[in-house]
Amino acid sequence: MSKIDPTARVEDGAVIGDGAVIGPYCTIGPNVKIGSECSLKAHVNIAGHTTIGARCQIFPFVSLGEAPQDLGYRGEPTTLTVGEGCTIRESVTMNRGTVKGGGKTVVGARGFFMAYSHVGHDCRVGNDAIFANSATLGGHCEIGDSVYMGGLSAAHQFVRIGSQAMVAGVSGLRHDVIPYGMVSGQFAHLVGMNIIGMRRRGFTASRLKIVREFYQQLFHGGGVFAERLEAGRKTASADPAISEIIKFIDDGKKRPLCMAHNNPDKPSERAHREV
Repeated sequence: MSKIDPTARVEDGAVIGDGAVIGPYCTIGPNVKIGSECSLKAHVNIAGHTTIGARCQIFPFVSLGEAPQDLGYRGEPTTLTVGEGCTIRESVTMNRGTVKGGGKTVVGARGFFMAYSHVGHDCRVGNDAIFANSATLGGHCEIGDSVYMGGLSAAHQFVRIGSQAMVAGVSGLRHDVIPYGMVSGQFAHLVGMNIIGMRRRGFTASRLKIVREFYQQLFHGGGVFAERLEAGRKTASADPAISEIIKFIDDGKKRPLCMAHNNPDKPSERAHREV
């Protein structure tokens, strides 16, 4: 049975799951669905057509499902969906989608969103993501599983970040980040692979060696990037991670690829589709 504090305002039509706890001064809109065993601590605002998965922990002053911060939005009934088991800390904001962006903002399961982090309209965030304090996504970003966004980092709209990538704190992303990549900088560039994260997720020493050799050849080998990518395709069967990286590059859309600096004085090489 759910427990709703008498100071909370839950509008008619809202669905509150079994065992959920709605704390003091929360406001829940008429089209909101809250899963079983969720906990809204206090002063939480959930609006719009928003669905929250089971067992989420939502802390004070969080705002979920409000209108997208998009000048073209005209009040259409777009959605926000948050997966089960997420921890959403103080003052986090997640906006619902826009019609032109597909109408859906989707956040996966078991995410950990630290204070003041933001998920913009029409974003897709995978499972097990970690957003440190004030990490920010512009609209239409695509974030893979197990991505770590460092504190005060920000991704421009339409940026893609591949699975298990790591974004250093105070980094600005304008370009797509390959799976397993590690990026850093005001205008972020690749600084290597997320080796610690890969080890934590079961990569053996032999697998790491194969994938690192592929990475070194792809981003630091001779010739132009397009030639190195074609050569790398021949090794795609050596490890699933290599296939995943190549597919991610091939699926590029709005943004060029985030590249590595070959030396501190040389600008990053542009993505292969701009070569």
